Amino acid sequence: MGDSSDEEYLGTDWLPYSERSEWDDVEPLAQDDGLNPVVAIAYSQKFREVFDYMRAIIARGEKSQRALDLTTDALRLNPANYTVWQYRRDVLRELKADLNAELDYLSDVIGQNSKNYQVWHHRRVIVEMLNDPSNELDLTENALVNDGDAKNYHAWQHRQWAIRSFNLYDDELGFVDRLICEDQRNNSAWNQRFFVVKHFGYTPDLIQRELTYTMNRIRIIKNNESAWNYLVGVMRQGDSGKALLNSYPEVVEFVEELYQAGNRSPYLLAFLIDLYQEQALQLKVSDSDQLARKVYGLCEDMATKHDVIRRKYWQYVATHLKDQLSPVEEKEQQ
Repeated sequence: MGDSSDEEYLGTDWLPYSERSEWDDVEPLAQDDGLNPVVAIAYSQKFREVFDYMRAIIARGEKSQRALDLTTDALRLNPANYTVWQYRRDVLRELKADLNAELDYLSDVIGQNSKNYQVWHHRRVIVEMLNDPSNELDLTENALVNDGDAKNYHAWQHRQWAIRSFNLYDDELGFVDRLICEDQRNNSAWNQRFFVVKHFGYTPDLIQRELTYTMNRIRIIKNNESAWNYLVGVMRQGDSGKALLNSYPEVVEFVEELYQAGNRSPYLLAFLIDLYQEQALQLKVSDSDQLARKVYGLCEDMATKHDVIRRKYWQYVATHLKDQLSPVEEKEQQ
């Protein structure tokens, strides 16, 4: 890490620990890279000094206010250092420190390092210690919305943990719907919707509501993989997780109307292939032949026009259906 970066975090007026009288009793502990390091990292002098003192404090097991302040400096220089975060937690417990102040500190760190796993994990531990999730939904909303990254995995993971751990489901669908309205291809928001709806349980009325919601979204953007995946995911939840795609005639009618209207979204075609496959395998050979031909034709279209990069997969799907229907055909001929 270069000097310019160190100065950004610690400031140009930063006083080295070796020049601070209150640290005279600590002998810094240098990093042991061995006698002949192959690729020695070019640490700046500031970075090296802070972590030399950090190692010394850890080695002596000191848990004091100055140790806590030292972890702050170390984490400014390397916010991904798990060992320092863990030691900071140990110090906080020992000092019986103000954990609400720690949350304020973490809000600032997350603002600068929103994709850092260690800082999110540390915040989770502090929230658990306080048993107070009152700031977590606002914090994650800020990370997802105001910071311009609505697909931040760490923020979503933390939000789901807070909702699940403290039963904060009630207003979440409204939040998710707002994100989907802003960006209907936000797969993270669709995933969050599935997470919330699953908690409430897939009753027939709820499934119907979600199917209607999703079909309306697909009408707006027909080539939206996120919405198509969600549609299938909800349909599969019926009949205790055993529902087939043709269990919902209104959806079958909807997708076939899209196809007849000339839409050739690969996600629509993939849905029809799965639908017709299921129907063909349920019927006798004499009745399934027409459905099988539909599958073969759609697979050919996918392989040659709409999803060429996965052409071998669609060729496999067609061949696999033929193999599945062959034993049935032989059995009926006997």
